[in-house]
Amino acid sequence: MISKRAESLAPSETLKISARAKELQREGRSVISLSQGEPDYKTPSFICDAAIKAINDGFHGYTMNTGTPELREAICSKLRRDNGFDYTPGQIVVSNGAKQSIAFALLATINPGDEVLIPAPYWVSYPEMVKLAGGTPVIIRSAFDNDYKIKASELENTITPNTRMLILCSPSNPTGSCYTAEELGELAAVLRKHPGILVLSDEIYEYIVFDQAHASIGQAAPDLYGRIILVNGFSKGFAMTGWRLGYLAAPQAIASAVAKLQSQLTSAPSSISQKAGEAAYNGKMDEVHAMVAEFKKRRDYLVGELRSIPGVKCFMPGGAFYAYPDISGYLGKTAADGTAIDTSTDLCMYLMEKEGLAAVPGDAFGEPDGIRLSYSTSMDQLREAVSRLKKALASLQ
Repeated sequence: MISKRAESLAPSETLKISARAKELQREGRSVISLSQGEPDYKTPSFICDAAIKAINDGFHGYTMNTGTPELREAICSKLRRDNGFDYTPGQIVVSNGAKQSIAFALLATINPGDEVLIPAPYWVSYPEMVKLAGGTPVIIRSAFDNDYKIKASELENTITPNTRMLILCSPSNPTGSCYTAEELGELAAVLRKHPGILVLSDEIYEYIVFDQAHASIGQAAPDLYGRIILVNGFSKGFAMTGWRLGYLAAPQAIASAVAKLQSQLTSAPSSISQKAGEAAYNGKMDEVHAMVAEFKKRRDYLVGELRSIPGVKCFMPGGAFYAYPDISGYLGKTAADGTAIDTSTDLCMYLMEKEGLAAVPGDAFGEPDGIRLSYSTSMDQLREAVSRLKKALASLQ
């Protein structure tokens, strides 16, 4: 009854953890969730006002499959202003979230037997999307000492004649690491030797950076412009997760192929969301900057506390709203009730069931020595979460 395609996919571990946290909360348990990748801020009011106006103006119908001309123009203006990229509206495809853009980009470019390089730790959906497209995910494990960023030599050593694409995510989900322009330039030097390899650059956390300006591989290597699929959206930077609005910018042939897929599978996103996105890119960034400043305070607090825990290592993430501490010093230990903590999944389930703290295991991200902790929650919640984490880890023998 069920297709092999559906059976081959693993469920999202982040959604699984979040669902279990909600179950415990319904049972009356106190649960603090550091598992979700969602800002705890409201969408800026001027963006909401634009959506309300669209509703009141009767802007309720289907739009062009690739998005309204006005929104695609706004996206092109944003890409010129913020990134120095020169795209035309015909190279933009607006989607129901960046996740859909990534999936359609893979479906439009990957054939059976094609290999897609994915640095680990990786966002949980990348390998599953590659498999859904018929490709083969090839994982490049990176090092904690390099803030979990791949080096040019690691990229070079993984490329084969079957390599079709490299997926980059900076700022990173799940680690918060940010590639510098110099590091991206070194990766680009490798890619120049292999002209058949595309780059999918996931930049959904572009606006949430703390210590350096956001760097895109397209900026570091303008000569690779014709091989880059840039994916972005509104969910993280503008706290618009529920609006379901993303986009890709790509070479014309790829954009056209994605548009064809979208026309048959989903069509354009909500007309109301598109008006909101147009307002976001044409408006002021004051509320975004205030949100990012608060995230930076939370990051500094959380990383400082993690570093104070014996046996835990944590580098300072440069962006997004995640910390990815190395907890390998606690693997192989046992809880007082006899529970064996052999994997990061064991540890996260123990934190959930014992202390009511939801985190995502590194097993889900291809780096089993870590766990992902989201600081997109209040300082009060973070302080309580740290208290629970310290208590749980101290009880392991």
